[in-house]
Amino acid sequence: MSTLRVEALEQPDGTAFVFNNKNLLINGAMNIWQRSTSETGITSGAYHTVDRWHTALTTAGTWTQSRTTDVPSAQGFGYSLKMDCTTADASLGSADVLTVLQRFEGQNLQHLLKGTSSAKKLTLSFWVKSNKTGTYIAELFDNDNTRQISKSYTIDTANTWEKKTITYDGDTTGTLDNDNEQSLRVIFWLAAGSNFTSGTLNTSWATSTNANRVVGNVNLADSTSNEWYITGCQLEVGSTASGFEFEPYDKILARCYRYYNKLITDSTGKRCGFAQGENTTNTIAVFVLPTALRGVPSIVENDMVLRNGGLNYTINSITTIAPDLPDRNYFSFFCISSGLTATRTYQLRFNSASSYMEFDSEL
Repeated sequence: MSTLRVEALEQPDGTAFVFNNKNLLINGAMNIWQRSTSETGITSGAYHTVDRWHTALTTAGTWTQSRTTDVPSAQGFGYSLKMDCTTADASLGSADVLTVLQRFEGQNLQHLLKGTSSAKKLTLSFWVKSNKTGTYIAELFDNDNTRQISKSYTIDTANTWEKKTITYDGDTTGTLDNDNEQSLRVIFWLAAGSNFTSGTLNTSWATSTNANRVVGNVNLADSTSNEWYITGCQLEVGSTASGFEFEPYDKILARCYRYYNKLITDSTGKRCGFAQGENTTNTIAVFVLPTALRGVPSIVENDMVLRNGGLNYTINSITTIAPDLPDRNYFSFFCISSGLTATRTYQLRFNSASSYMEFDSEL
């Protein structure tokens, strides 16, 4: 009888190949845009458009963030994220920042062995384009231990897609928490004030000193002619960048749903849930989402109603109730209205084509 023998394949640096889920970043090809495909007049930080990518902004100009089909030729990408300066800030204040970043749960990073003698190297690769050539900084920030490492990359040719690859050493100090909270950030810096640029760039893991984080970075906010595009972002274990991991659309969407889910409609009267009357002003809704949320969400509704017996009842507010079990895709929340009847069942409905509900569990 023959014996099947399975051997682990290794990369040149000795780390094992990962054939799927190698990309620690979610939505690195900018495929999912639940909130919006374009937002203008951005002057503060938030998750504005593309899923899982947060913009940090403190008085460093005004921006339009949008989805574009301007992508590297023949690489398989459909979309890129574009940052377009609409109001310039050529003289940054000391605390000003402009970044695009992604945050990671600690429980998804335990295999990096951070804080041990066997800590893994990480390689970041991405495609980038800008009219503003020069030096930019890409940083890893350990939120659990306030440690960081910064590496520079250069946009060499204006208005030309370029692929960049950056390798970061493993960090033998500072174990990451094994939970569903934020432990690590990948940060693309676009502008920074002197609080972050006045020291010496810290290219090795160390306790964070702001002055050493973004030394030498261009000021992308210094002209309304400036724009910056990015796509094909991948962060993987090892010292070599492999080809981009193209995941099926439904898999990427499900991963994004863990952090944010927006229910929308294109017509009036569609049901999206049910609620039970508790008294004349309150119902309790039990809701099921397609993917388990990271944690208890904040809930925002716009023009939703409760309906029973042909009558609509305006929802005045929603209050979240913690789920009985963690990491489930069902949970309960209160819908506050008026004129309700205890024990009566109500349909939760979209009242217009602009109705929506948001479930936000972002890091």
